[in-house]
Amino acid sequence: MEPIDAPLVQRIEACIEQLFVPPDEAFAQNLVDADAAHLPSINVTPNQGKLLHLLAKITGTRRILEIGTLGGYSTTWLARALPRDGKLVTLEINPDHAAVARKNLERSGVHGVVEVQVGDASELLQRMIERRLQPFDLIFIDADKPRYVDYLRLGLKLSRIGTVILADNVIRHGRVFEDHPEDPNARGAKAFNLAIASDPRLDSILIPVFREKVDGLSLSVVQSLNDPSAPM
Repeated sequence: MEPIDAPLVQRIEACIEQLFVPPDEAFAQNLVDADAAHLPSINVTPNQGKLLHLLAKITGTRRILEIGTLGGYSTTWLARALPRDGKLVTLEINPDHAAVARKNLERSGVHGVVEVQVGDASELLQRMIERRLQPFDLIFIDADKPRYVDYLRLGLKLSRIGTVILADNVIRHGRVFEDHPEDPNARGAKAFNLAIASDPRLDSILIPVFREKVDGLSLSVVQSLNDPSAPM
């Protein structure tokens, strides 16, 4: 068997993309505009985008919450899975990033179903909870890792039984499995992984994702809305 190394992983990734992710001018221009605006190159890969798209389709999702917009690349993949009367709310703390995303979403033809909210995600989520917003069918977390557990806590209050919760960058090239990770992003992802693994309301798994380094996507399904930590 051929050993797993970087060239092999890159070849597999490229072949999958060639087979299942045909060229799309909107996605290509999205990345060009993000680079021109000096956004960090941390968007999901095309194959990951297609996975998010399929998961949204498979679950019959009509309402999506995304925490972390960046340039709107993953937002577009998710929004394209929605029916015409669907809704995607995406949260972005950086107004410059949000401006790039809005332009990209309009070009992609999905701006009609997407609402970009700018501000601190925890504060925006708390406002949604206070407004008793209709639960979301799918939640995608891809923002600052040290606050992943907080986003999970708040996201669960905006969920229903059957809601799918996804989170990106949860393996961090294996650093999340260290006893005491030095990197704050790895510490945040590790805490999140422990939270979804131990929360009886969730049924969860981590899916390894191979890029330049090994990372991962978490997948959880909400089984119950009863918070075991709430006072009786």
